[in-house]
Amino acid sequence: MHPTDVQALSLLTAAPGPLTVKQIADMTGLTTGSATRLVDRLERGGYVVRAPDQQDRRRVLVTPVPDRVARVTAVWDDLGQAWQTLLDGHTEDELEVITRHMRRAHDLSHDQMRHLRSQPKPD
Repeated sequence: MHPTDVQALSLLTAAPGPLTVKQIADMTGLTTGSATRLVDRLERGGYVVRAPDQQDRRRVLVTPVPDRVARVTAVWDDLGQAWQTLLDGHTEDELEVITRHMRRAHDLSHDQMRHLRSQPKPD
């Protein structure tokens, strides 16, 4: 499974409800075309289902399949424990600095992607 697929599953499971492909694209920094292909892969693997939005039939909502996601989550449990051990070695003040840095790096990356996408395509 591609890291972006895992990231999308994580976002879907953390969201309070189903997401649209556009929302997934915005959250991952992918184009809508790439996000559509990502959702296609996840759907083929049985990790998500698509369903029409009952409020707006033009939209399609993507929902994770809990049993399939649980299988992926189990693989990452050991890694999560290792990260927790790493983070446990820091003070609260250090964790605040790390968190602030990660948020700023995330925002900078997304700003740069938006900027690059707004530029004319090279020949």
